[in-house]
Amino acid sequence: MKKMYQLFASSLLTLSVLSCGSGDLDVPPKAVLTEEQVTSAENIDGLVIAAYSYLGNDHYTSPMFLWPTGNLRAGDAHKGGNGPSDIFAYHALSMFAPLVPDMESFPPDLIDLNDKKWTRNYTGISRANAGLQVIAKAGVAAIPNAEEKQAELRFIRSIFYFDLKIHHKHIPWIDETMTQEEILATTNVDLTDQQLWDKIADDFRFASQNLPDVQQDVGRASALSAKAYLAKTLLYQAYVQNDTHEVVSIDSDKLNEVVSLVSEIEASGVYGLLDDFGNNFQAAFDNSKESVFAIQRSLNDGSPDGRGSWSTALNAPQAGGFGCCGFHVPTDNFVNAFKTGNNGLPLFTTFNDANYNMLTDQVDPRLDHTVAMEGKPFKYDPNLIHGGDSWSRAPGIYGNFNSMKELEHPDCDCRGENGPFPIWSMNTVLVRYADVLLWKAEALIQLDRYDEALPIINRLRTRAANSTGMLNNASIYNIKPYSSFASKEQAFNALRWERRLELGLEGHRFFDLVRWGVAKETLEAYFDVERTRKPYLEEAAFTKGKHEYLPIPNQQINLSGGIYVQNPGY
Repeated sequence: MKKMYQLFASSLLTLSVLSCGSGDLDVPPKAVLTEEQVTSAENIDGLVIAAYSYLGNDHYTSPMFLWPTGNLRAGDAHKGGNGPSDIFAYHALSMFAPLVPDMESFPPDLIDLNDKKWTRNYTGISRANAGLQVIAKAGVAAIPNAEEKQAELRFIRSIFYFDLKIHHKHIPWIDETMTQEEILATTNVDLTDQQLWDKIADDFRFASQNLPDVQQDVGRASALSAKAYLAKTLLYQAYVQNDTHEVVSIDSDKLNEVVSLVSEIEASGVYGLLDDFGNNFQAAFDNSKESVFAIQRSLNDGSPDGRGSWSTALNAPQAGGFGCCGFHVPTDNFVNAFKTGNNGLPLFTTFNDANYNMLTDQVDPRLDHTVAMEGKPFKYDPNLIHGGDSWSRAPGIYGNFNSMKELEHPDCDCRGENGPFPIWSMNTVLVRYADVLLWKAEALIQLDRYDEALPIINRLRTRAANSTGMLNNASIYNIKPYSSFASKEQAFNALRWERRLELGLEGHRFFDLVRWGVAKETLEAYFDVERTRKPYLEEAAFTKGKHEYLPIPNQQINLSGGIYVQNPGY
């Protein structure tokens, strides 16, 4: 068992937390600790660990692994399951047009998953704020390593804020300094879009300045992981949006800081790329050198159901030794993006003209690490061959592919289950070193230094070319580096493609499209073709200036007394 969760199991603290309002918090306390007990050094750390633990207390209805909002909305995955009514809210994410502020109206579930995730994020924030309040009241001088504890809590707090920001854009900022009266008077438009990014960046910057580069306990934030999150925040912030979510300028100062931060991370020597791309998605390689920050998953850890990968409990195939439930089905468009020409480069303009044929088409090897498909070994096991339609619940609607990165082999000793739902103790990596390198490449390209981005992108392509050893020759592999970039436009197109292939189905794609300001055109091109293959998409429609973000949940507007402002178009 991982040390952080051993600590948490012995630190069952009941906290009075601040929130934007949630019935989930209206539970009578089972125990009350005195202020003197809570402010001891040991229990301060318990508060920190309680905040960490909430990262892993997610669920497929409110996941920290963003497959529903990052992949279903990006043209990379279909919802899957047993048809549109099987968790209709996820169907709505794929279609865009049905999205409304009150998703509790969606039959048959009648559960507002948008509000559920909002509430979960603010509950995580309230845990961090509670710890920060205790430290402030006790006084920094009275608590050993107080600045480090504050740094960890602020790091965790802004992971939740970052998640809220990329989903909703305009959110209320609540911190440990605010009274209950101030919280009740706070709106989601008190701060501008850029001011909210500044607040998130400030937290990560403080963490980067007050944490060690390497932590003794696996899973804790470090100065380097904080620098990574700061770089990610600044990269998003650099693409300045107007009120209708159009990118109107790009801040070169922030991009230069992204380059500097990633260079510092590289120079530390703490992180690196694994030799085989596929090792990133196996439990045996948890907390590897490529894992910059991860949710520490665990089973049999003293908690009732374990902190396994409940966020992906629906995503395993229907057959093959799994049991349930066939969600998160890769699209034809996504699979076709891995096709390569004789030069080993992507087929940028023709990739989607016809569907991938495993007998004739050349592909990037990362396809077979990412997508399970008929006739190919699942998770590198030549004795476990994907059975096609029998592995899907609704192949006539969604096809029979399976997303594979978030799953482990059905016989893995890291597997747990609750009824038919399989989970694993394999970590959920929130920041992978390959992603960090691509932030630097993106910033360099936008700064017109695209020649410096070339070796970064080629480094990942070379690693992919050398990652065929476990794949059992399941496909025709052909991938090569770029010889040069003739222009900024060519370099940026290569960067966008590389992010899709390297980070495919890891939950980043839709947020990339919004950051770049190309969501509308990308999704229209996807729908134009994919609906001819999957007729359920016939009524899908993305509205520019609206669907870049989810609505503010109607329940939260009501709880605010009507002072929260709804996002445009809703």
